[in-house]
Amino acid sequence: MHILLTGGTGLIGRHLCRFWQDKGYRLTVWSRRPAQVAQVCGAGVRGIARLDELGEEPVDAVVNLAGAPIADRHWTSHRRALLWASRITLTEQLIAWLQGRQQRPAVLISGSAVGWYGDGGERELTELSQPVKEDFASQLCIAWEETALRAEALGMRVVLVRTGLVLAAEGGFLSRLRLPFKLGLGGPIGSGRQWMPWVHLDDQIALIDFLLQREDASGPYNACAPEPVRNREFARRLGRALHRPAFMPLPALVLRAGLGELSVLLLGGQRARPVRLLAAGFTFRYNDVQSALDDLSARL
Repeated sequence: MHILLTGGTGLIGRHLCRFWQDKGYRLTVWSRRPAQVAQVCGAGVRGIARLDELGEEPVDAVVNLAGAPIADRHWTSHRRALLWASRITLTEQLIAWLQGRQQRPAVLISGSAVGWYGDGGERELTELSQPVKEDFASQLCIAWEETALRAEALGMRVVLVRTGLVLAAEGGFLSRLRLPFKLGLGGPIGSGRQWMPWVHLDDQIALIDFLLQREDASGPYNACAPEPVRNREFARRLGRALHRPAFMPLPALVLRAGLGELSVLLLGGQRARPVRLLAAGFTFRYNDVQSALDDLSARL
């Protein structure tokens, strides 16, 4: 199988490349820095700067994960434009390339996030739920998904992966919490009551492969563990895994003053459940957050 990836040098992309290389798949990564792809993703992974470098070479699947990190910086007008271009504009370019091909891949797996729903409060969110409260992050995900779905008109199966907070030993959400928690400065954010949909990196890789292989899978899937936790409980359990206290709160007023609209990502949340994944027969290795954190703690 030949798979084309965007975002292949990111956290999820790198691990997908290694996972699929072990299966003997052929991998090509569309990247702004193609010379670095083999070093980051694996010696056998090809990096390309332009899609036309593939010519009419057969491609069996496309996995579209590209996107500038949404929580790294303030949402200035320049940053918003970059976030939009790195997701929607790039996906539009991908669709245009697919339209011009004689041989088209069978499936497009495209990234999204549980932020699609906006701040869901106490409401349980399944793939049948509609956006609860649209903010910039929600609008970004909605537009990203709508753009990817254009591939259906080309006869392709389209899968939308609405990812939660990815827990990994290197990179991802935990990398930002490591230092304050190890210094004993960790604790709940705001009220601590907001729900946190999370997923262990190993399960994220496994579920994307599961959706790739399952020919009847299409549409949105919540890529998060079956048991979301409140922020306060997550902080307590992370402190336990690191053998550190976790009682130092980060007040909502401080976050709003310092981060502006970006603070909604931390003060809001989604009580999302992976209903469609479970119904399709996918089995999570890490269902509860303590088992996930215990697995990762030795490497944090």
